[in-house]
Amino acid sequence: MDAVLWIVLGVLLAVAEVFTTTLFLIMFAAGAFAAAGAAALGAPTLVQALVFAVVSALTLTVVRPVIKRHRRSALESGERPFGVEAIEGATALVLELVDAERGLVKIDGELWTARSYDATQSFDPGRRVRVIKVRGATALVWQDDDVTSGELPEAGG
Repeated sequence: MDAVLWIVLGVLLAVAEVFTTTLFLIMFAAGAFAAAGAAALGAPTLVQALVFAVVSALTLTVVRPVIKRHRRSALESGERPFGVEAIEGATALVLELVDAERGLVKIDGELWTARSYDATQSFDPGRRVRVIKVRGATALVWQDDDVTSGELPEAGG
């Protein structure tokens, strides 16, 4: 029965990692799966907890830094960015007033909810802005000096 509890904990931690993508919770999931293995072999609860703690600590201190070092963004590796990386830095057309509370922009033909990156700024419809960051399904935008109202900057300039 202990093994099932450890497996459930490991699965919950792995699912939570999908939503955080920090490579933190997955290390504890590995510890939980190791403890499940110990439980399946008949180890007492104290040994299971010790296995969980040791494996989690080892993966956090040894494996996580190696994975983070090898995980590079598409921009760093010279590959063509996709997903959120492709949107960050892109130019957007304001369709509905964008301020700190609400807004709507068009990025590469797609509609995105938007908020002003600087809460003191607002952008009127028709204005071109730069996507600074994407949080969930919301683009945080900023008036870029290279982006003028109604015109995109020239390539290379």
